[in-house]
This record gives sequence, structure tokens and C-alpha cells, in this order.
Amino acid sequence: MTTATKPLLEICVESFDDAMVAARAGADRIEYCAALAVGGLTPSAGAMARLRDIPVPCRVMIRPRPGDFIYGPADVAMMKHDIALARDHGAEGIVIGAAKPDGRLDRDMLADLLSVAGGLKATLHRVFDAVPDPFDALEGAIDLGFDRILTSGQQPTAEQGADMIARLITQADGRITILPGSGITPENAAKLLRTTGAVELHASSKKANPVDDGYAAGRVATDGDIVRGLKAGMAGGDINENGAAYSGCTAFIRSF
Repeated sequence: MTTATKPLLEICVESFDDAMVAARAGADRIEYCAALAVGGLTPSAGAMARLRDIPVPCRVMIRPRPGDFIYGPADVAMMKHDIALARDHGAEGIVIGAAKPDGRLDRDMLADLLSVAGGLKATLHRVFDAVPDPFDALEGAIDLGFDRILTSGQQPTAEQGADMIARLITQADGRITILPGSGITPENAAKLLRTTGAVELHASSKKANPVDDGYAAGRVATDGDIVRGLKAGMAGGDINENGAAYSGCTAFIRSF
């Protein structure tokens, strides 16, 4: 008798405290980052030192700066150092990406980065959403040894890119996991799983900081109620009008 596999929820966070909130609320995996306002950067060495204290598997974003994904030798050296830190502090995997000026994956650079990962699992991040040929890039990611691709289907949100995501999942045929991300909400989670065939979803589950200027501008904290709402939505549970399964807080979803 075949047992159905429950879909997994990955939550991206930008601090240790946010990771703990997400884990306690039911996240199955953490994408550990800094600076989600710019799409996520490598967390600090001090933040990585707390990885073993987080009770769910963590993948560490390896991205040395905001902006494009065209990197030089200094960037690569920093990324290799950060990959070693993530590995040594107990990360389950890393989240990386690199591109050539024409938008294609920089496969040589990615192979070089993965060569120092020491058995860590690896997610190809949303550099994938800018490649000119996603189906060729999919095969390249498989050849390089990635086990996941985070994508919105080359659209602003995964819901808009659902058709492309479904096509990628069909082509992948179990050789790599396609992880839909961007704009995932408690209200659309179940539909995305159903229409794309995905078995995992990626979201940030943030609520706005009421302070909108000064040093606090841009800071958004992980909301456990939204994480619980996503888990309930993925399982077909009840969602209240604010998108949370357990409270009436007003929140917004911001996913990368």
C-alpha cells in the first residue's frame, strides 16, 4: 500500500530568532539568509554559528552582495569561504547561483563552488528565473548535482508561473525537485501543489514592521501564524480571512 507523502514547507528567514519562530510553527526546512529586502544575502559568521541550535534542516544562502549574479574571482573566494563555514556549522545544504553576462548559468563557476561543498545538498536559487532557456538550465542543474531548483516559473510570482513550473516538474521527472517560491500564501498553497505537481513550497511568511523609516525600515519579522496558515493550507485545512490558521492578525506575505 502506497503512503502519500506530505508536502514540505521551506521558510526563508533573515535571523536566528526568525528561524526559531518558523521551526516552532511547523516549517520543515529553513533557508537561512540575511537581508531579505534585497532578495537574501549570506548570513554572518555569528548567525551561522547558531545553525545547530535550529531544530529543522537549514540551507544557507551563499550570495556575497546584492545585485546581479555575475561574479568575479574575489566573489568566488568569499563564497567558497562561506560554504566552508556553513558546512562546518552543520548546514544541511547551500543555496547558490551564478550567471554569465548573457544570462545563462555559469556552469564552470557553479561546479567550482560545489566542489568545496563537501557533500552538502544544494539548491539553485532564482538566478534560474533569468536564464534564457529554463529547460536547458534544468538539465544543467541536474548535471551539476543540484537537488533542488527554486523558481517562480520565470514570472513575478509562482502562481503566475504555475504553467511553467508544471512543465519543469514534468521534464525533471523526479531527477531534481522543483521548489515553487514567490507569492506563496495560505490561500493559494494547495492550488499550487495541485496544479503544478510540486511536493514542496518556499515562502517567507513575513509581517510588516510598523516602523517605516530610520534603521528599522525594511525589517520584516517571520510570523508564526502565517507559517501555520501555510501548513494548514497545504494540508487543505481551514484558513481565516487574514490567511492565518490560528489568529486574526493582519499580515502580508513576502516571498523570495
